[in-house]
Amino acid sequence: MFEKQIHIPSAEEIIAERPVPAPLKKIKEERDALAKDVIAGRSEKLLVIVGPCSAHEPKPVLDYVSRLGKLNEKVKDKLVLVPRIYTAKPRTKGVGYKGMFSQPDPEHEENTLRGIRTIRDLLLSSIEQSGLSAADEMLYPENYAYVEDLLTYVAVGARSSENQLHRLVASGVEQPVGIKNPMSGSIPVLMNSIFAAQSAQVFKYHEWQVKTNGNSYAHAVLRGRVDNYGNDIPNYHYETVMQVYESYLHAEGGLQNPAVIIDCNHSNSGKRFKQQIRIVEEVLQNRLYDADFKKIVKGFMIESFLVEGCQQHDVIYGQSITDPCLGWEDTERLIYDIAEKV
Repeated sequence: MFEKQIHIPSAEEIIAERPVPAPLKKIKEERDALAKDVIAGRSEKLLVIVGPCSAHEPKPVLDYVSRLGKLNEKVKDKLVLVPRIYTAKPRTKGVGYKGMFSQPDPEHEENTLRGIRTIRDLLLSSIEQSGLSAADEMLYPENYAYVEDLLTYVAVGARSSENQLHRLVASGVEQPVGIKNPMSGSIPVLMNSIFAAQSAQVFKYHEWQVKTNGNSYAHAVLRGRVDNYGNDIPNYHYETVMQVYESYLHAEGGLQNPAVIIDCNHSNSGKRFKQQIRIVEEVLQNRLYDADFKKIVKGFMIESFLVEGCQQHDVIYGQSITDPCLGWEDTERLIYDIAEKV
């Protein structure tokens, strides 16, 4: 049985309530172009998607993104920084805090309508205060329509990459979509997902049958895998990246814009957040070693917030309430280091 609780207006109605002002729209269009240029190989910059595991409270997120905007001005010749503002949180067992989209106050009950409005306000304020448009995970494909005019990068998670609707909706997204390898780590499954997202599709979306042209900027994200015993197995090493490179080259039907983003946390780090620094360093060294490795690795995903680590409840300002993150000082040093070694 489904108990109806709150009626949710359409995406068009919500966007009309909180439209993007022309100056911010221009900023986002410019940021979209920068991200696309990296994925397509038209730019030698690296794309760095960086920010908290989940955005549970607007004020510290805006504080973080404002700092990132200032840092971006110092590294923009080498990097394209995209703040990670993830507003829906997947749960391994299906229970617990599921993100700002459904629960805008993590200490109170779900209120999806207030969550949607809170997110639009947050994403608008983020662009206004930092000059940076954000990345978010498309955990629920239907929800993407409520924020599609505000995002520069969209991620499809490991649990979702084999899902048909995620692949179909990704084919209609105009910005780069990073598709993570499935939890099993299967490279063929990952490449099939990218192929589907790059292909034209026809399907039902909201109240319409829609047709897409395919998203040529859909690409691979390596986040590590989990074996049958629950052990985290990293896949950022040279051998796996080059396997993906070969898969791109020999994909049946062809794939556009070969690209890999390295997710430095999750199963690559075993959620040991400090390991993200070492992982970045190894990948940067491999880019120096092999021209093909350098050509396909386009950047990093890094989980970072104002205060390192994590907490169970929102007590410490600017600390994650989900997975542990790097603190700001380590993040700043790491971003400078990446910029120096591009």
